[in-house]
Amino acid sequence: MEEKQSMEEKQSMEENYSVAGEGLHVVRNHKDTVFRMIYKDRTKLLELYNALNGTDYEDAAELEVCTLENAIYMGMKNDVSFLFDSEMNLYEHQSTFNPNMPLRDLMYAAKQLEKYMAEDTLYSSKLVKIPVPRFVVFYNGTEKQPERRVLKLSDAYEKKVASPELELKVLMLNINQGNNRKLMQRCKTLKEYCQFVECIRKYAATMEIAEAVDRAVTECIKKNILADFLTKQRAEVVAVSIFEYNEEEELKKIRAAEFSVGREAGYEEGEAAGEVIGKAESVLELLEDLGEIPKELRERILSESNLPVLKQWLKAAAKSESLQAFLDQAGILDLDERE
Repeated sequence: MEEKQSMEEKQSMEENYSVAGEGLHVVRNHKDTVFRMIYKDRTKLLELYNALNGTDYEDAAELEVCTLENAIYMGMKNDVSFLFDSEMNLYEHQSTFNPNMPLRDLMYAAKQLEKYMAEDTLYSSKLVKIPVPRFVVFYNGTEKQPERRVLKLSDAYEKKVASPELELKVLMLNINQGNNRKLMQRCKTLKEYCQFVECIRKYAATMEIAEAVDRAVTECIKKNILADFLTKQRAEVVAVSIFEYNEEEELKKIRAAEFSVGREAGYEEGEAAGEVIGKAESVLELLEDLGEIPKELRERILSESNLPVLKQWLKAAAKSESLQAFLDQAGILDLDERE
């Protein structure tokens, strides 16, 4: 059994990596990540599931890992997708914040459900049961993000509605050092993965990325951080880590260029952006007179970019005698319902 698994792992590595000289180079048509490599191990995946849900399941064999074979969907493949306990869980690691995750997960989940119920008919008089979808993003980028954040599909709607008929929520957890400590205490593998990433960043600040990754791997093995995993898959981990780091840096450059182009687009756009920020701050000032503003509500208001919506909220804030009254008038769901 172990020999067969080893052969499969070797074949997978040969398909996705090529050796040139003394270096191992990533073939870009199949992008792997260290996070995905770690959680291909069902035991570790079950450990993460238990840590997130406060459960203590032990039989990792019950996990049914999902894959989408259609090449069209390879570009948006989740790091980890699996069925367990009547739930369809989609986990993804990200080092760059992506507000479009709800839309991506909607498309992915729809395709998975289509595959899941291939033998059932939607025209039956019997209710077709489906697993409960759960979406989680593990974020450890350098851009500052809250410890916990809920991304919603309705945030992307061009027209804001109080109770959208179609909603999808993605829980984004910040796993950078110092965040979500209880989760880290419950999941040793996730904690050590974050320590490994921090170690790479530490060395990358003063040396070339290839040397930084190699030194980080050596140090983590010595400190018993993902030691077994890093020892067995060192070459692959080094190659993938270099690719991930370079891709992250490239995305930063693209965003910086987009920001620069935006600034050069003209005074009118700058004025409009300033008006949006000003309206959001005015809403918050009025609400502060009504009591302490919950963190999630503050973030929701500051993230709103639709000027007409902000004007509507400003009127609602001026008329409201309580935060709940504002939520009702502004068409924002009660905070308890948003969890």
